[in-house]
Amino acid sequence: MRRRPTSSIRGRAGEYIRGLMTGGRYDREIAKLPRIDYVIILCKSMEEPGSMGIQNLCELHRRTAERLGPRVALRHKQAGQFCDLSWVDYRRLADDAAAGLISLGIQIGDRISLLSENRWEWLIADHAILSCGAADVPLHAPLAVAQVEYQVGHSESRGIVVSGQAQADKVFAALDALPLLEFLISFEPIKAPANCRLKLLAWNGLKHRGWQLGAAGRQEIARREAAIRGGNLATIIYTSGTTGNPKGVMLSHDNLLTNAAGTGKISFMQPDDVLLSWLPYSHIYARTVDHYLTTWAGITVALAESIETLLADLEAVQPMWLTAVPRFYEKVWNSVAELIPKERDDRLRKLFGPRIRQLTSGGAPLPQHVCRAFHAAGLPLLEGYGLTESSPVISFNNTQSFKIGSVGHTIENVEVCIAEDGEILTRGPHVMQGYWKNPIATAETIRDGWLHTGDVGKLDDEGFLSITDRKKDLFVTSAGKNIAPSELERLLTSDPFIDQAVVYGDGRHFISALIVPNEVSLKAEAEKLGCDWTATDGFVTTAALIDFMQSRIDAVMEAVSQPERVKRCLLLDKPFQLAEDELTATMKVRRRHILAKYERELAALYDAT
Repeated sequence: MRRRPTSSIRGRAGEYIRGLMTGGRYDREIAKLPRIDYVIILCKSMEEPGSMGIQNLCELHRRTAERLGPRVALRHKQAGQFCDLSWVDYRRLADDAAAGLISLGIQIGDRISLLSENRWEWLIADHAILSCGAADVPLHAPLAVAQVEYQVGHSESRGIVVSGQAQADKVFAALDALPLLEFLISFEPIKAPANCRLKLLAWNGLKHRGWQLGAAGRQEIARREAAIRGGNLATIIYTSGTTGNPKGVMLSHDNLLTNAAGTGKISFMQPDDVLLSWLPYSHIYARTVDHYLTTWAGITVALAESIETLLADLEAVQPMWLTAVPRFYEKVWNSVAELIPKERDDRLRKLFGPRIRQLTSGGAPLPQHVCRAFHAAGLPLLEGYGLTESSPVISFNNTQSFKIGSVGHTIENVEVCIAEDGEILTRGPHVMQGYWKNPIATAETIRDGWLHTGDVGKLDDEGFLSITDRKKDLFVTSAGKNIAPSELERLLTSDPFIDQAVVYGDGRHFISALIVPNEVSLKAEAEKLGCDWTATDGFVTTAALIDFMQSRIDAVMEAVSQPERVKRCLLLDKPFQLAEDELTATMKVRRRHILAKYERELAALYDAT
């Protein structure tokens, strides 16, 4: 195994790069240097949570609320307008809800599921559940009934908090298979079936119930919070995964607290900063960064109303920070890619507002051409890396230590090494406790203290980590050529006519690909070619368009060797869908599911040669 460097490197280009950060097109300027010695801030050991004087996530939130009092903690929309919630009120509402849960009989170590879209009550409910000593089980809002049934049942949740009728109906439909579920709490008014056995409470009713307990309720919360150690279970997050059934990742207070603090220390947030939050809190990326890290830093979080209102919310909030997944940045880039450089850069800067200081990307690989375009416009788009099993942040680029094409340096107290087969291994306080009720999978994933990520990568001489592929996704052609599909897919999606791609060719004599074209661009090209966009059984069948797309594929494939080039393609007439299990909750392509779904059509490409 090869370990990462541990000494600090300071280069002559550091001041130069920092100056260009505020000037715009620094990526082009960096290319002029004969060799770049980036300013690198390598991680030194941090104090454990106990020696920091903070024992658990409840104490972190309470201390921040006491310190910042009337300052704005959350901004959320009501009737189309942003409203402010102070830190002191944030904590008070969490205490009321926690006391209400205690009055329902919740004990330390119990589990409570959360099934809701993003909303400010979600964040309060999370703190309330933790303050009773329970662990929460956040479920992705788009889950189907069978998935809700599995995750609520498998986690042995005693209660569930839902957003409203649509989510409650999923629970009611699965209720016969959930004998341990005792109560349901809804943020919005709902109607239940006549024979519903659950105890039903409105969210406001739960808080009122807790408020009525008065000093006795607050004393019980204090007793429980004092009893919560760093190793106590805080959450079970079911990984959507790219294959198989989801596994419940067990994360402790220590896991989340050290990860938030470690990431926060290289984020350089300022007291008056505002972060616009829109990624689902049921996913660990938003949970740690948008929720716990911002609590650690004491900054304001503004909740976007929905993905549909995100651009309007950006304009209204004018945040300094935005966290997103690569697909979002790709779509933004595709919307301006055809403009001349100056107009394109102006449009990008206007879109994100005058106060934006950092855009972060995680959850999936960020295409380098998109990253470079944002940097050229003076927008620091910085990529990080992690897994649900690692709380999640393992490494992160920041404004004082970055390299495009990498996922940065490891954060504090995180160790990384590269195994002989190229797999990235990591250990430290960020590594999960294991998979809930699955000791076999836990033993397979954590060996000798090292978490086996399943990702293949490398560390360069300056300690920057790069991801090359998923270990399980690598395949071999019939000629014995090892293929890393993610590299080819990144090349393909660098073309503005290609939105998504999945390559295929295990055991085959050439490589093919499923292509989701950019519909707007390709239909415009169809008009130029004088042909129609014709689709049959989910595929674009217009021969002229297929030939046109193959010519574009051939052009980008010139960057790789002949055996790696995509020789044939199938054009899909719609994007991969979350609802059809083609994507994970973080918009990663579920490769095996997609290839199995289109196996017959892909095989036909080879039958014809």
